[in-house]
Amino acid sequence: MSQASSVSASAAGRYRAPSRTSGRASTARMKWPVLVLFLPPALLLFTVFVVLPMAEAAWYSFYDWNGYGLPDFSQWVGWKNYEQVFRNGVFRQALINNGLIILISVLVQVPLAIWLATMAASKVKGAITFRLIFFLPYILADVAAGIIWRFVYDGDFGLVGGIAHALNLPSIYPIADKNLAIYAILGVVVWKYFGFHMMLFIAGLKSIDSQVLEAADIDGATPRQKFFLITLPLLGSTVRLSVFFAIVGSLQLFDMVMPLTGGGPFNSTQTMVTFLYTFGVMRMKVGFGSAVGVVLFVICVTLAFSYKRIFMKND
Repeated sequence: MSQASSVSASAAGRYRAPSRTSGRASTARMKWPVLVLFLPPALLLFTVFVVLPMAEAAWYSFYDWNGYGLPDFSQWVGWKNYEQVFRNGVFRQALINNGLIILISVLVQVPLAIWLATMAASKVKGAITFRLIFFLPYILADVAAGIIWRFVYDGDFGLVGGIAHALNLPSIYPIADKNLAIYAILGVVVWKYFGFHMMLFIAGLKSIDSQVLEAADIDGATPRQKFFLITLPLLGSTVRLSVFFAIVGSLQLFDMVMPLTGGGPFNSTQTMVTFLYTFGVMRMKVGFGSAVGVVLFVICVTLAFSYKRIFMKND
């Protein structure tokens, strides 16, 4: 063996490649200072403003309490508030309304957003202007949107009333009719939030490699085939995220409903959050309202974690 070979062999014997375990240990040591510095303040804020209020709401839900002073054991009612929640016909109507909002958001709002995103994402003149126009309703505050559409739906002086008068039709009052009011709200929900989902899909479309679509053009694929066989499958993670936001947002709808209908007429447009506010806070039944809040929290958490586990486990 030559001298150079022996030196190389000796050096190789002395050299030991860093193990994967040692690399993980060094990475963990680097993370500890960051965790010690940033985790306690965030954990403290989360505990004070999220965990403790949730625990207090769960505790108050077992009392017949009006919010004044502190509840005592003479006001203890156990599970009675929860029984009243599920026996309440208005709460069942609120559940149905939330279900309708979820269905419309998933089956109308999301497909509409995908369709508009495919047009707004194209490199044509005026595409950026169209994106801005479609996104403007989402920027508008929910309360302001509710007030605006309350005037739009006015059967005497609003846009709906003007169209009816121009066509010589009887005056229409959508938000004053208990059979039409919920559908009027559904229309506003689609108008208000589809811009947010559209921007999500535009971002997803921008991430698709253009060479894939060019290859499909060379192979003679039609626009329909390109959309359903290439674009839509590649947008799968974005679609699942958009549906997740639509479901969670539908369960928490409140700000827009209150100035638009206030839950009326005859409680026909109540959602779970407006029901909590109307029958809990406004009527000084804090214990009952806390029970509604706990039920809403359980529904939201169950749906969110179930959806993520079933549909988003690989995203």
